[in-house]
Amino acid sequence: MPQVIFGLIYLLILTRFIWPLQLPLSIKIALAALALVALQFHRWSKLSSGSVFSPEFPRPVVVLFNWAFGAIVLLALMQLVLDVGLLFGILIHGGIVSAPDGVRYGLAALAAVAAAIGVHQAMRVPPLKDIEVGIRGLPRQFDGYTILQLTDLHISRLFPASWARAVVARSNDLGVDLIAITGDLIDGTLDARRADIAPLRDLKATDGVYVISGNHEYIFGYSTWMAHFAALGLLSLENRHIVLDRDGSKLVLAGITDRASRRTGHSVRDLAAVLEGAPEGVPVILLDHQPSDATHAAKLGVALQLSGHTHGGLILGIDRLAAPANAGYVSGRYDVDGMTLYVNNGTALWPGFALRLGRPSELTRITLRQAGAA
Repeated sequence: MPQVIFGLIYLLILTRFIWPLQLPLSIKIALAALALVALQFHRWSKLSSGSVFSPEFPRPVVVLFNWAFGAIVLLALMQLVLDVGLLFGILIHGGIVSAPDGVRYGLAALAAVAAAIGVHQAMRVPPLKDIEVGIRGLPRQFDGYTILQLTDLHISRLFPASWARAVVARSNDLGVDLIAITGDLIDGTLDARRADIAPLRDLKATDGVYVISGNHEYIFGYSTWMAHFAALGLLSLENRHIVLDRDGSKLVLAGITDRASRRTGHSVRDLAAVLEGAPEGVPVILLDHQPSDATHAAKLGVALQLSGHTHGGLILGIDRLAAPANAGYVSGRYDVDGMTLYVNNGTALWPGFALRLGRPSELTRITLRQAGAA
């Protein structure tokens, strides 16, 4: 299906952008070839590593591919809008209406600049985003409790050790009570990513650093990666819960495997079993990589669910394309039958389409408050 979509994008660029330009045929052929090479980014990625999810080219090449690929996708969207406008012009004026070359060159320049901005926004070490979440029944001792959510780090050639060290330093400076990493930590095999992920060993929080899997862990060897996370000092919260205690008052933190486990022969997701034995009447915070099952979590009495996976939809305006696959939850805070769901835009994102416009990455510090407290 992706190749069909990319094929349609290429056909649109070829027939509606390149061909109408008043240029020599040789230049048109060269432009068509460059566009084809850029749109085959994921095929080249697979040739480099065996997986479309892990481009193993030098970082500048990965950056260049993301820029070129993003620019062509944006240009195709702009060309589509232009064509709709031309169609309306035909209907209104009753004759053929065309756009001069200058308009197309302007669209190309705008797409190139927007893609460059988008890639830069995607690659940066995220800024801090502070949110407060009111929880009914939260003990006074946990009022003001802070959780730093990291998610979708996608440590890779695009987000290497230097980037990871900067994220760790910024995270540790916040001095939070607990760090929760909600999946998709890596893109690549352990041999390829061992040095890049090593800085996560230095993450520190008062009550520990907890991790659950995302769907990408299943692509690159779930058991191998979960064992390595443990060796780095990241505490697995896969299909279990813990009870946090402050002066005798309690808060439950639970985690569950990603939905991808359903297709890989791993343990069946069973949130009711995960919560079995949790103290009665104690608020529950759930870590679940994908937000799709939020309604089920709400039915089981979860107070707050922290998720990622969507990357915030990447681009404001077309982010709703991600909604159907995620039960409508794409970015930010939602009330789900009385439960708060927070869908994090991501600390980073998949290096196969590293572009953000209007959906910024974030280091998310969540401060818990007693619901109704001033």
